[in-house]
Amino acid sequence: MSGHSKWHTIKHKKGATDAKRGKLFTKLIKELQVAARMGGGDVSANPRLRKAVSDAKGSQMPNDTIKRAIMRGTGELEGTNYDEVLYEGTGPGGTLFMVAGMTDNRNRTVAELRKVYEKHQGNLGGGGTAGWAFDRKGVITVPTEAADEDQLMEVTMDAGAEDFAREGDSWQLLCDVADIDGVVTALEGAEIKVESSGPGYIPKNKKPLTGKDAERALNLFEALDDHDDSQNVYADFDISDEELGRILSED
Repeated sequence: MSGHSKWHTIKHKKGATDAKRGKLFTKLIKELQVAARMGGGDVSANPRLRKAVSDAKGSQMPNDTIKRAIMRGTGELEGTNYDEVLYEGTGPGGTLFMVAGMTDNRNRTVAELRKVYEKHQGNLGGGGTAGWAFDRKGVITVPTEAADEDQLMEVTMDAGAEDFAREGDSWQLLCDVADIDGVVTALEGAEIKVESSGPGYIPKNKKPLTGKDAERALNLFEALDDHDDSQNVYADFDISDEELGRILSED
């Protein structure tokens, strides 16, 4: 599990609720505010904000909501200031987790995440607990129906894509973080739909899990992902499609 398409496919199969949609909007609004605060409110001159706006529109967020979030980020409207944070921890079966988040109260977030870990047989650790097991990469997802393997290679390799693999219903492309915009531009120029793009943490090696460890690791992943201050969760475990089918059928 990399925190990307495979897990999102699972969540889609479980069904999206209004509560899930509300949490997604909260995450998108935070990203809009932080992107605007750090790089300004001009979408054309701020790649991170441009990506945040695209994601928000893709999730059918109203334009007025997007505009207000940007204005809070630039200080034109009063709003909460969020800090970007990264928390590392361990989970069932020797798994490693990283949570990239945004918070207005670090002490509260640490206390709450520690409880989440403990509830799911894990432990929140200090810096360096899990980071050594991941590479920071640009991660771009494309629906499998949007392009085949040969098309992706032809369009993206010269733009900086290093590798790609099928994850569920999507292709996951990896590149240097600095090359994200170039790869996305190449895909869009070829009229290939981009589901998501941005920096992420990719495990150097994956730990296969089955049985109770697989169930517990998935539950920890979901609980961390559902936390209000969590933006993205990354983990180094892998579960076969057969095992995933068994787990989902028991829910």
